[in-house]
Amino acid sequence: MYSDTRVLLVGEFDDQLHAHASLRRRALERLGCRVVSFNLSRSGGWLSRLRHVGLQDRLASALGHSTPALVLVLEGTQIDAPMVAWLKKAIPSTWVNWFCDARRSGQEIRPYAASYDAVFVGDSATADFLEAPGNPPVYYLAPGCDPSVHRPMRARDRFRANVVFVGTATPHRERMLCELMEYGLAVWGPGWRKTRLRDYCRGELLQHEDYVRAYAGASVAINIPCVEASHSGVDRRLFELAAIGVPQVVEDGPDLHQYFREGSEVLVARGTVDLRSLTAEALHDRAWAEQVGAGARQRALTEHTYMHRMWALLETVGTAPLLAT
Repeated sequence: MYSDTRVLLVGEFDDQLHAHASLRRRALERLGCRVVSFNLSRSGGWLSRLRHVGLQDRLASALGHSTPALVLVLEGTQIDAPMVAWLKKAIPSTWVNWFCDARRSGQEIRPYAASYDAVFVGDSATADFLEAPGNPPVYYLAPGCDPSVHRPMRARDRFRANVVFVGTATPHRERMLCELMEYGLAVWGPGWRKTRLRDYCRGELLQHEDYVRAYAGASVAINIPCVEASHSGVDRRLFELAAIGVPQVVEDGPDLHQYFREGSEVLVARGTVDLRSLTAEALHDRAWAEQVGAGARQRALTEHTYMHRMWALLETVGTAPLLAT
């Protein structure tokens, strides 16, 4: 149905913090879309800077060359509502924003949402908050995984550990992970060398392939959000760890239980006591823990890939005239 649908995918693209943007592009291409990427991480090159070509002009040029039916923006807070409104008038397309990681509140998203034809957000509470007269249609769409990247693999040497967490250091994460130091903990990511866990840090900014290797080398993977009870949604890590097939202990949240079964697909911690006990139990009973990891992987591959997410997005906005085929 979406074969040859032209999509301009606007976001930040790199092999580290924003590697997921390329995975979403790949999913769209696998669904038959013709995708052109616009990288917000780049300023347009020295020639553009010399000519004082701004973001709005560069986007207009990209739109003119690609003539997309759909402009899909991944957050893109560099693009304000007046810019979207101007570009839509200049070159008609359906404009959609996917605020995918649930870290931005409804209050933060609202000013950007006004000019879009549809907005997708990463948690149910934000979708409810933004569902109001005058706003575009708002839908809840969780992140996902790419099984060709997030997969079991053999890990050795520095990538092998009993208990692993990969992500930026925050006070909440530090407090929780300090409870696991006795279990053979390894942490990866920015900021850990300035915390009490400095001696447990095996590396800082990782390429995405090494992120996968670090978790694939774990006996037990830990999933803790940046801030305690910061939102109702789930993070990308939930689906990525599931696809890797590693047993996962995840901090509880309201939206979690609609994606995975507690006890048979993920282990859900409601505080530090649960975090310690579940981690210890998974390390002690390896056969049970491996069954949990296998159950999560099966669920992720059948329901939670980026192809599933992009199909849902296209189906939702696909009734618009510009996307009709």
